[in-house]
Amino acid sequence: MRQKNGRLIVLVAAVAVAAVALGGVFAYRQGPSGNGSAAAPLSAPTSPATPTPSRTPTPSVTPSTTPSAPQTTSTGPTKIKLNLAKLPKGRAPQIPYLVGREVRGGAGDPTKIPGSGNIHAIARLGSRVLAVVSKGSGTELVKIDYGTVERVPDVTDLVSTDDQTAVAYAATRTTEGGGALEGGIVYAETTESVKSLKLPNSWHVSPLAYLSGKVYFRASATETGSNWKLYEWTPGAAKATEITTVKSPTALSDDGRVAASIGLLNDSGTCSDVTVVATGKKLWRTCDNLLSAFTPDGATAIGRPSYLDGYCDTTVSALDAITGRLVREWSGCFHQSEAEDDQHFLIIADASDGGGEDGYGRRAIIRCDISTGACELATPLSSTSSLRIGD
Repeated sequence: MRQKNGRLIVLVAAVAVAAVALGGVFAYRQGPSGNGSAAAPLSAPTSPATPTPSRTPTPSVTPSTTPSAPQTTSTGPTKIKLNLAKLPKGRAPQIPYLVGREVRGGAGDPTKIPGSGNIHAIARLGSRVLAVVSKGSGTELVKIDYGTVERVPDVTDLVSTDDQTAVAYAATRTTEGGGALEGGIVYAETTESVKSLKLPNSWHVSPLAYLSGKVYFRASATETGSNWKLYEWTPGAAKATEITTVKSPTALSDDGRVAASIGLLNDSGTCSDVTVVATGKKLWRTCDNLLSAFTPDGATAIGRPSYLDGYCDTTVSALDAITGRLVREWSGCFHQSEAEDDQHFLIIADASDGGGEDGYGRRAIIRCDISTGACELATPLSSTSSLRIGD
C-alpha cells in the first residue's frame, strides 16, 4: 500500500493555528454513521473453531499484545548530513513518480497529465493514471486512460495499493477562499468498478489505506476540535465502522496491526504515538518526529520533524516501528518522503545550493538505504521540473 504524507504539512499547520485560536485540536462534527461498536481487529480473516453453527467464530490467528515485525538492522552512523551534489547516480524510482507533468515508474507507460494546474497527488490503476490537480480555489481528480480523460470534482487526496489494482480517494467541498465545508464522499475504485460512500455530516475526510479489500479513512465530527476518528469501510456497504482504539491517525502498517497517530499537538510541535490497532496499546511515543508512513513490512516508520514550519523538512528519520529506536536520520532540505520497499526510502530533496520559496533551486528524488544510510540520485538534479512521488 502506498502511504502518503505530502499534504499532512498543510493540514497539521492549519489545525495548529486553529488549536491556538480556539483552544482545541482536530475536532469535528458528527462522523460517518456506523453501528456504534468498535471494528474487528485488522488481522487475519476469522473462521469458526468448529462447524457447529451455534458457536461464536473466533479469530484463526489471535493478535499478540505486541505485534511481531521484522527487526530493523543498521550499520554505520545514525545521523547523516546529505550533499546532493556528491551523491552517485542510481536507478530510477520503481514506484510511480512525477517529473514535470509526466507520470513515470510503476507498471505502465509514461503518461502526461493534461492542463496547467498544480499536481498534488498521483497514482496508477491498471492502465490508468490518476492525479489530484488544482482547479480554481479547490481540486479535482483527473483520470487518464490511453488519451481518454475523466474528471471527479472536489477530490483532495488519494491512496493506492502496491499492485496498482485499487485506489481510494476522498472528495470534500471548500469555500471560494479554500476553507473546509461540511460533508464528503469516499470512493473505492478498482479496474472493474467504482463504489462510493457519502458522509454528509463529516469534516476533513481523507483516505489512509486500502488494505485487504477495505478502505481505511479518517474524518472529523466538527470543523475544529480534539481529534480525527479512524473508520473502516467495505466498498459497497452503506456504512463505515469506527475503529475506536486509534485517535487522530496519520498512518497504518500494511498488515493493519499498528497505526501511527498524533497524541499531542500544540503551537510548539507534535508528539506521535504508535498503537496496536487490535487492543489500543501504545507501544511508544516520539516528540521528535511526526510519523507519516511505514515500510511495507511494517518494520520501519518514517518520521519527519515534529514541528512543521518553513520551506522544507530539515530531517527524514527511520525509526523501528515496534521499539521506537532511531535507526537513521538524514538531514538536508526535504519535501516528500515515501517507502519504496522494505529497505529504501524515496525522498524529494533540494540541493544545498538550491532552495528558496521561488522554487528554482536544484531538486532530485533520492533513494536512501535504511540499513546502511547510503543515498543515491534516483532522478537527475534539475531546476526546471517539478517532482512528486506516487501516493
